[in-house]
Amino acid sequence: MAEPLNIALAGLGTVGAGVIRLLDANAALVARRAGRPIRITAISARDRTKDRGVDISGYAWEDDMTAMAARPDVDVVVELVGGADGPALTLARNAILHGKSLVTANKAMIAHHGLELAEASEKARVALKFEAAVAGGIPVIKGLREGAAANRIERLYGILNGTCNFILSTMEDTGRDFADVLAEAQAKGYAEADPSFDVEGTDAAHKLAILSAIAFGTRTDFASVETAGITAITAADIAQADALGYVIRLIGIAEVDDHGGMPRLFQRVQPHLVPFDHPLAHVDGATNAVVAEGNFSGRLLFQGAGAGDGPTASAVVADLIDIARGDLGGEAGAPFSIQVAEMEEMAPAASGHRLGRAYIRFLVADRPGVLAEITAAMRDAGVSIESLIQKGRAEEGGTVMVAMVTHEGPEARVTEALRLLDGSDALAGRPLVMQLLGE
Repeated sequence: MAEPLNIALAGLGTVGAGVIRLLDANAALVARRAGRPIRITAISARDRTKDRGVDISGYAWEDDMTAMAARPDVDVVVELVGGADGPALTLARNAILHGKSLVTANKAMIAHHGLELAEASEKARVALKFEAAVAGGIPVIKGLREGAAANRIERLYGILNGTCNFILSTMEDTGRDFADVLAEAQAKGYAEADPSFDVEGTDAAHKLAILSAIAFGTRTDFASVETAGITAITAADIAQADALGYVIRLIGIAEVDDHGGMPRLFQRVQPHLVPFDHPLAHVDGATNAVVAEGNFSGRLLFQGAGAGDGPTASAVVADLIDIARGDLGGEAGAPFSIQVAEMEEMAPAASGHRLGRAYIRFLVADRPGVLAEITAAMRDAGVSIESLIQKGRAEEGGTVMVAMVTHEGPEARVTEALRLLDGSDALAGRPLVMQLLGE
């Protein structure tokens, strides 16, 4: 058998410890599939004394993780520290500079700096792999780069954040409200102490930007992802969606928009109403699912555990096996499926002309004339209302919920209707708008 592939592991949190356990438990299997053993030679983390449930006594310890990039006994650096910038980015740059391949689970770093790192890895003729950065153990990046390589991807969308999916599906099953279920998600380890990256949609937006680049051959453009989270969704919204034949899911969607004759990239993360008969409606708990629509393959569904030590460690080690086999992603390495120089810089697409149906929820003062004011604004903006429901009756001086579903029309009309209502003393708070996911 060939010489071992020697790796340095930076970050010994949940995923880092999972990588150690996997390489230990499946050592013989991994070696057979890789064609040679994969061996950890050096590790680094913030606290050397912390008990992580794995034996690290046999590995060289580096207090400064960036020093691992220069070690002669390291072929590949595995970065599991996290963060778009700071030590993680410094380590990534140094690893490639010293001729080491890099494997990372860091979606923020790839979304913000992936093109820089990819270009450097191409020049250095080393691998840059990041399967674990998107959808945990689901091989969606490999599926797009290899399995669907012969297709033009026409649309890409899916559930990209397990925390939000757990919260929404639990609200759906129990009738509880957002804050209560978020606390449960934190207690179970599905949500961080500061959950804002997840519940405000940023995590899903990072992943969508990466998938867009691979699917469409465009340069990553995280800044142009329209992003809205799930914090405004109430149990009443969940119940209303159910009555209409839908579930609510946080969906990331991307496609090339040819409106106006110039191709532009549309990217959005936003809660959607998903019809009961759509495959994504049945994705519950902390699961992720990605749908890619190829012009010859048709609809492809990738589904599985989107986070956790086992699934994410599995994706990391799968990347290591590829490197051990000599797979750099093309002759000189192409982390995003095609060379960075060939990736298209596509302007962001506006959403106003996009046709669709929308769910709009208002909290309004319970007094005469409010419904007439809302419907007049819809009429003046050219929004056709399919159904309108007022839920319950408030105590005196309180508010009630008014929900409507529109007929298909341009999104700009809904935006204009809400502009006409802006500042109205009939509205108690900002209206919630969610698109209905179409076929």
